Order: sequence, then C-alpha cells, then structure tokens
Amino acid sequence: MDSHTLDELDLRLLHALQLDGRAPFSRIADVLGVSDQTVARRYRRLYADFGMRVLGLPEQELLGRTRWALRLRSTPEAAESLAKALARREDTAWISLMSGGTEVMCITRPRSHGEHDALVLGRLPRTPSIVEIGAHSILHTFYGGAMGWFTKRDALTEQEADALRLPPSEPPESGTVVLDAADEALFAALARDGRASYPELHRATGLSESAVKRRLEQLRGSGVLYTDVQLDTAWTGHDTRALFWITAAPSALHSVGTALAAHRQTAYVAATTGSSNLVAVVICRDAAEMYRYLSEQVGALEGVRHVETVPSLRLVKQITTEGIH
Repeated sequence: MDSHTLDELDLRLLHALQLDGRAPFSRIADVLGVSDQTVARRYRRLYADFGMRVLGLPEQELLGRTRWALRLRSTPEAAESLAKALARREDTAWISLMSGGTEVMCITRPRSHGEHDALVLGRLPRTPSIVEIGAHSILHTFYGGAMGWFTKRDALTEQEADALRLPPSEPPESGTVVLDAADEALFAALARDGRASYPELHRATGLSESAVKRRLEQLRGSGVLYTDVQLDTAWTGHDTRALFWITAAPSALHSVGTALAAHRQTAYVAATTGSSNLVAVVICRDAAEMYRYLSEQVGALEGVRHVETVPSLRLVKQITTEGIH
C-alpha cells in the first residue's frame, strides 16, 4: 500500500473517529471487522504520515461565547504573514488564504467581548498591510462542530455508524455552562489530544482519574464537549475549497441554511450578520464539481438571491496549526 494514499479502511476509521473520537480501539475494531492492532496501526499512520488529529473542543454557544468570521483584505505581499500571525493565536481557527492571496478568512472564538474588541478594534486596524476588515457575528450554526465533514463520506453503513454514534446530548437546563479552573485545564489538554488517557488528564487537571471520567461524561452528555477530526481533505482527493457567501431572503434563511447543511459538499454552514446572511465552507474534488454544485444545487434553492464564491488557495490553520501540510 502506498504510504501516502488513503484506502477504504482509512476512510472508515476517519468516519468512526468523527462519530466518537474517544471510542476505544477495541470498539472501533469490532465495528470495522478488523483487529485492535490494525486500528492502532492505522491510527498511528494517519497521525504520523497525514497529520490527522483528534481534538476535544468546547461548543462555544453553550459556553455563552460569540464566534466571529473575519474577512481581512491585505496587500498581496503581506497576506501569508498575516495568516500565520493569526494562526498563532489560541482564539482563532479555520484560517485560509483566499481570493488570489489578497484576503484572509478567519474564525475567532473570543472568551469575552473584551478579547474580541482588542483584536478587531485594537490590533488589526493598526496593522498597515490590512486595507479592509469585515467582521461577521455567527448567529446560528446549521452544520459544523460535532457534525464533521467525514460523516458525509458514508464510509460506514448506517448500522455501523449507529454502533459508534453517541446518544443525543441533553443541553444544560440553564442554557449556559460556566467552566471552573479544572474544566479549563481539561479542555486545554483535550485541545492538544482529544484521545488523551485518564492518567494524562489527571496530571493536567489535578482531578482524580475517576473525577475526570465523570466530568468528561457530563460535558459530553450535555454537548458542551465534542470531538473533531482534523485532516487536510486533499488527502481524500477533495482539494478544491471555497467559501460561499450567500444572501437569502430573510424568510428563507432557515430553509436555505438547513438545505445547505444536508449537502455532501458542505463542511460548515452558518447564519451571519452582514451584507450576506449565510456562509458555507464548500469542499469538492475539482472545479467542475464545484461548478455543478453551485449551478445545480445552490442555485436551485428557493430564496437564494446572491452567491459570492471565494476560492481558498491554502488552508493555514484548521483548529490547530499542528498537522497542516
């Protein structure tokens, strides 16, 4: 087998990990019909050769935190250094060089309004190479987070997926969760490795292993914590990416967003503030597939008034910069 080719078993493993990133290898092996050792070996190969990472992440909305989509237009010679500088920040994700190398797209996840203001009203406007800043508040997520792109590849049968899929989460009655210091340490450790062992999480948080296990179950059961698979989709043969900034009639906003979320080509769909009211991350095999998707599926949705298609030249950061090729 080519060491830099993903085969069917790799794709099945990625689908399994997207459904439950902390599932024991023995459980995944039972579903895939292979040995524990095979799953462990394939996982190590995906990690070492392809930069795959499984990360434990917080659901921002349940923490009462607002996310922002930033569109930053810069001078061509400065765009890459700007993207790399943003990638080093802990409160940024999904940073791409866009539109001929003159635009940087970035999702920010500030912990407070103060952090957002310091970046958008303070630091960025003072950066000479930036010529325009567009900040769009994310109002509602139709697809993303725990619902990862790899689940749309259908590598597993529905029966196999059901054997790994977690029970539906039950959001906290209060609506918003407040994290304590131990929780923050737990999330920081899982953001580095979503499959960190209980002894490792004990050392990171100071909680006993049994307390860590209970807290993990609580956070996952409420939907506050989810796992995500980070991998450059070019390894799967899908190396044409773009952002679709879509303007829909307000009365059709929810129906269009829901329809986009169901499409195989979308990895992320959200309603935003701004002149466009929807943004979608679109991943296709090539330009021909993207054209068909735009003209035949997106264009056919009732209520769509305008679509701005912005090609992604290079993904600088997904959730972390580690593992991005």
